[in-house]
Amino acid sequence: MAVASVGRAARESVSGLPREFWWLWTSTLVNRLGAFVSVFLALYLTVDRGYSASYAGLVAALHGLGSVVSSIGGGVMTDRLGRRPTLLIAQTSTAVSVAALGFAQSPVAIAAVAFVVGMASNASRPAVQAMMADIVAPEDRVRAFALNYWAINLGFAISSAAAGFIAQYSYLAGFLGEAVMTLVCAVLVFVKLPESRPATPAAATGEEGPAVSMGTVLRDGRYMSVVGLSFLLALIFLQSSVALPVAMAKDGFSTTDYGMAIAVNGILIVALQIPVTRFIEHRDPGRLLVISALLGGYGFGLTAFAGGSLAAYVLTVCVWSLAEIVNSPTQMGLVVRLSPVHGRGRYQGVYALSWSGAALVAPLAGGTVLDHYGADALWAGCAVVGTVAGAGYWALTRTLSRGSAPEPDRRVESAPAPEGASMSGA
Repeated sequence: MAVASVGRAARESVSGLPREFWWLWTSTLVNRLGAFVSVFLALYLTVDRGYSASYAGLVAALHGLGSVVSSIGGGVMTDRLGRRPTLLIAQTSTAVSVAALGFAQSPVAIAAVAFVVGMASNASRPAVQAMMADIVAPEDRVRAFALNYWAINLGFAISSAAAGFIAQYSYLAGFLGEAVMTLVCAVLVFVKLPESRPATPAAATGEEGPAVSMGTVLRDGRYMSVVGLSFLLALIFLQSSVALPVAMAKDGFSTTDYGMAIAVNGILIVALQIPVTRFIEHRDPGRLLVISALLGGYGFGLTAFAGGSLAAYVLTVCVWSLAEIVNSPTQMGLVVRLSPVHGRGRYQGVYALSWSGAALVAPLAGGTVLDHYGADALWAGCAVVGTVAGAGYWALTRTLSRGSAPEPDRRVESAPAPEGASMSGA
């Protein structure tokens, strides 16, 4: 009976979603299976190349600066050029620049190429999220975002563990492997995914609708509050790929130890994301966001007590992984709910800016605090930031509940798929 119940729950979790979603989901999985740079860049620079934690933080920050630039650019491209062209341009550029980073030798060249990698890789994020909102019905979006996050972390769990072993023999092989997998992802998008950008209001109704510009997004106080709180939470989570590997290395752990510890994050999300999402899907999103912020902050805060124990490090990963499981689909559902249909690219671009901006600040902050104040001060700071984010989510959701509810999502017929991009036979 238990097996039948689990099977029924799994079928209900994946049923009813369109074919286009599953091709987009597959492209996400392929992309994350090749992830290497985002996980091992700090170790590559400090362990393999012998640079300081501050330099590693600077390079990671330039990678984040590139992401900041492309968050806005990718969002505008998504609305103007379309979701599919933006994905193809971003993924092809990422493959080329990641391969180049593996061959860069001088500190200046490494820093410059890292900036390009960050700019290219992040440009696809607004397009993916906007396409998902286009093709999935509003009532299924939390589930769809959870499944996509599940794919991200399934790929992450596999690639993190594999990359730890690859890094012991050849970092270059990791860079080239990511480039190849990203090209495969671009081919999949080209062959299987049609354009999903909705027709403009004028084309759909014969009437001019209100224009959505970047100024429209930035003046949207409720939405920008969500973006700001997301930024605070991202500052915490990004320490997993910047400060955590450096701190573990200083405690005497190898790249394989870090790879196995961080893989627990992906394994837990793969195991728990779908059942937890089924449990939280119709619960109060404000309360869930507060809980996730506190779990994230104090999960990293507990790292101060890990010492030389790999098991203790793994336990802290378990705590903040639960925060991710709760936060990601809940917050993405709120983001889409507050975004107008014809401005999804720009709205998603500004939301992506919260993570890319954090990718710029977190490495600098993490590296500087580690070098000058030590790891314990950094982990205590994470707990403080998590508390502030939790209080912010509580205040925001109380304001939203007292104010007028956002307008219901009005889905619009998508523009015709480009020739050669039909889903027939998929």
